[in-house]
Amino acid sequence: MKTKKNLTHLLLLLFVINTSLSSAQSPEPAIQKGYFRNPMNIPISLSANFGELRNNHWHMGLDIRTQQRENLPVHAAADGYVSRVSVAPFGFGQCIYITHPNGYTTVYGHINTFYPALDQYVKNAQYANESWAIDLRPEPGQFPVKKGQFIANSGNTGGSQGPHLHFEIRETVSEKCVNPLLFGFAEADAIPPVITRLALYDRSKGLFEQAPRLVSVVKPKTGGITTNPAVIQTPFSMVSLSIGATDRTNISSGPNGIYSASLKVDGRVISLFVHDKIGYDETLYLNAQIDYRYRTLGGAYLQHLSRLPGDDGPAPRFAPGEGIIHLKDTLRHSIEIEVRDHNGNKTILRSTIQYKPGAVTLPAMMGEKFPPGHISVFERPGFEAVIREGSLYDTIRAMYKRTESFPSGAVSALHQFGDRATPIHERVTIQIQPDRPIPDAFRDKIVVKRVTGKNDEIEKVTWIRERLQFTTRYFGSFQLFVDTTAPVLNAPGKGKEIDLRKASAIVFRPTDNFDEIRNFRAELDGKWLRFTNDKGRSFIYRFDEHCGPGKHTLKVEVEDFVGNRTVGEWVIIR
Repeated sequence: MKTKKNLTHLLLLLFVINTSLSSAQSPEPAIQKGYFRNPMNIPISLSANFGELRNNHWHMGLDIRTQQRENLPVHAAADGYVSRVSVAPFGFGQCIYITHPNGYTTVYGHINTFYPALDQYVKNAQYANESWAIDLRPEPGQFPVKKGQFIANSGNTGGSQGPHLHFEIRETVSEKCVNPLLFGFAEADAIPPVITRLALYDRSKGLFEQAPRLVSVVKPKTGGITTNPAVIQTPFSMVSLSIGATDRTNISSGPNGIYSASLKVDGRVISLFVHDKIGYDETLYLNAQIDYRYRTLGGAYLQHLSRLPGDDGPAPRFAPGEGIIHLKDTLRHSIEIEVRDHNGNKTILRSTIQYKPGAVTLPAMMGEKFPPGHISVFERPGFEAVIREGSLYDTIRAMYKRTESFPSGAVSALHQFGDRATPIHERVTIQIQPDRPIPDAFRDKIVVKRVTGKNDEIEKVTWIRERLQFTTRYFGSFQLFVDTTAPVLNAPGKGKEIDLRKASAIVFRPTDNFDEIRNFRAELDGKWLRFTNDKGRSFIYRFDEHCGPGKHTLKVEVEDFVGNRTVGEWVIIR
């Protein structure tokens, strides 16, 4: 009896635990077509869709054209409340988040101005925090909105390359972005995707050690699409494929990203991916789904139809190893690649693949092997790199070269580590030993420059005994420099007393020898003054109630990456 009673208590306990877990895990909200309206009052025309391939990320929403204009009205897509508002020099620029009762949150990015009540709330917070860049979370009842209510004027702020509205739909709880087209914005779309190219890889070695073998895609007179040659012969018994593919819709004119793709071999599906939902914590895995090396070296986007061994990216996706074609005989095997859009329109490429044994001349591969999923340590005199277990998508070989070149300010040799055409997911930790003595007064003035030949970048360094340590998300060439040069600050006019009664704004464009301005602070008569800094270029103050008629003292201080400062002070007349 005691055993039966204990069993009853155990079953009851398991039921309670299971019920608690079930209630704690919110179900995915339902996708309802027609719930969200067009956030603009003009017909939707897309310049980019969800899942489009971008540098280091998938595009996570819709880019809605604004007729090459700014300041068009933006409206709430449904009832809800403003749950977040952010201002930043890059990314979404000025952005509004609206949470809705159906379990979703909509996002409106690159806008110019918020609606009056919200604009004043943001401005007050900026002055209270003495920061133009800001991220605010209003209370749920503070800024309620109705479907169709005016919330902002469209613009070109942040990382935007031209006037448009970036629009997202996210699951409120998980914060994953959901493909907005699933909600019916392009319901009449009947245009199928396009497959433009096919590529083949030898999967007996790492993908970053080879170039793709490109196969022509053709349209025979009999219809459909296939390859030229019709039978793809390969000397490799283990291969994978990638495709170049784009999609168009009834609301977009240019080529956009595809929704899904699958691969069948002899009638059996061996891989599938669907771009229906992606989180921002997952979006860097794009670099594992594309042929990163081919793209970085100037080629077009190619999307893998197999999963790399170090890819732990978003589901539904294929599992590691899936998508690899194992050719165990010399027979001909059918392949079928199907690409679909969100509305079910599809394009199918059919071809045949055959293993043809033959001598394969492979170039000699030099360097230590670094496999994914492991911690790897690389050491050379004066240099050490630690690659974390989640950093690599596939096996790579270490590339290293030391160059005794010392341009002005350099305090170490130039260390080349790895290939810039190899992606890194988790940041790699590097230590470099200075080759030249550094006086104590300059120990906090060291930066490391990643030399690319185009847009050189600098990273923050930390002293670890007598070495300088930093982290990087890119392979490349690295060199330590002492930076004692203060930024250069332009004057808002001639002389120390400047008449600005006819001006509408004050503009500063500070410059720095390493092209990094870390801090900018302006004070008018001893009080913080708000200067905007869109796209990180110019600092702009547009005259408002904070600068009334008369004479004022304007003080501006700029600081670079290592704390070198420049201060300017002028008397301005309004």
